[in-house]
Amino acid sequence: MKLNLKIWRQKDAKSKGQMVEYPLKGIEEDMSFLEMLDVLNEQLINKGEEPIEFDHDCREGICGTCSMQINGQPHGPDRLITVCQLHMRSFNDGDTIVIEPFRAKAFPVIKDLIVDRSAFDRIQQAGGFVSVNTSGNTLDANAIPIGKDIADTAFNSATCIGCGACVAACKNASAMLFTSAKVSQFALLPQGQVEATERVQNMVRQMDLEGFGNCTNTGACEVECPKGISLENIARMNREYYGASLKG
Repeated sequence: MKLNLKIWRQKDAKSKGQMVEYPLKGIEEDMSFLEMLDVLNEQLINKGEEPIEFDHDCREGICGTCSMQINGQPHGPDRLITVCQLHMRSFNDGDTIVIEPFRAKAFPVIKDLIVDRSAFDRIQQAGGFVSVNTSGNTLDANAIPIGKDIADTAFNSATCIGCGACVAACKNASAMLFTSAKVSQFALLPQGQVEATERVQNMVRQMDLEGFGNCTNTGACEVECPKGISLENIARMNREYYGASLKG
């Protein structure tokens, strides 16, 4: 398979970036997208050129670090997968593939295809946790009975891997789907009720401070999410937030 790659190259956060074209051949259709980039990088290194920087870790669709924009779509053309799960059989011989970093004010480019997504970490640190008393008479959380429907919904919310595809897909670069998923996974469980009021207020406040845009319910976030996180989480977070505001 022969390809023409147009890849965003940027030396560092302060430098001006540009698209650079790379012709590539000898790509097998069973290669993953990241393996294809590995082949390109090996060729660049052999030529004495600087390889393309991109994030990756597990390469199993779990860590969410391989985020990039492929032909204008977060994680590429297939649904419910990350870039590491995208295979070259999704493309045709001779295709031109445009590869860019996620574009959002809150996700500044570090280098090439790598963006700083630590804004997500700060949102979670603001309230995406449950405080547990570890001294005295404690109650094992596993001993608290929870209905299966509620447990399944909470688990589905918790499957968010924080990749940022929702932000990249949104015309306003909103982080509502990510934040609401992290709120929902605790709001639905009895262990999360104690801090529910503070949690949602603190996380929404931090989300706004990070510079993410507002949600307009276009639904692009849910469509592009590799884990299929539902828009219902946004509605749930809004209810939690309004309720917390009324409590003062």
